[in-house]
Amino acid sequence: MKKFFKVTVLASAVSLLAACGQEAQEAPAEKVTDIKAYTEDQQAAYAIGSIVARNLVAPLKRQEELGAPLDKEIIVQGITDALNESTQLSDEELQTVLKAYDEKMNTLSTEAARIESEKAEVDAKNFFAENGKKEGITTTESGLQYEVLAAGTGKKATPNDTVTVHYTGSLLNGNVFDSSVERGEPATFALNRVIPGWTEGVALMNVGSKYKLYIPSELGYGAQGAGADIPPNSTLVFEVELLEIAGQDKQ
Repeated sequence: MKKFFKVTVLASAVSLLAACGQEAQEAPAEKVTDIKAYTEDQQAAYAIGSIVARNLVAPLKRQEELGAPLDKEIIVQGITDALNESTQLSDEELQTVLKAYDEKMNTLSTEAARIESEKAEVDAKNFFAENGKKEGITTTESGLQYEVLAAGTGKKATPNDTVTVHYTGSLLNGNVFDSSVERGEPATFALNRVIPGWTEGVALMNVGSKYKLYIPSELGYGAQGAGADIPPNSTLVFEVELLEIAGQDKQ
């Protein structure tokens, strides 16, 4: 699941014009299909064109997802006209067109975000209702659910402690958004400085334990989400291993 974000066509256009502002190279007399056969300058021209196109790929895909695809052939025509200094719209007309389209995209993006957020709420409600029925799942008063994957014998942390953990965080669809395991380095932080679901969940654990935490959005990042990887109203799933509590001997 990707976080809905504001698609700014104008910003993409500015990047495009900046990249195209470099001097264009002459095309080869005969069309060459093998880039390795190009001269150094021709390869540079090819590279510039590739970078310009790559900067447009993500915005174009997003616009298509929102139901407002753009004709790639006309985009190429606009690039060609600009390189030949024969743009058929004045700068003022270009700005007007882009502003209107940007407003259209913002409207579509806002509506899509609303629909996605509502769906996430419904999915979360259904998930927690069914997950809570499974053997080994405990539901706390706050709505946090957890599963003991491995029981440790060390001391328990308090919300005021600083802990060292290994963890992997994912969404309900399985997309991993953060993992100290993948980085190969455990994380250390104060339990009172993280999301409520973490503070409560890790405080349930003994050092040496490994739990799976199912955190509802109200105990996570709520309706705001967090960055591009955690959309609004996301349920968070964490596998957490409590390695150490600061100031205590390792168990």
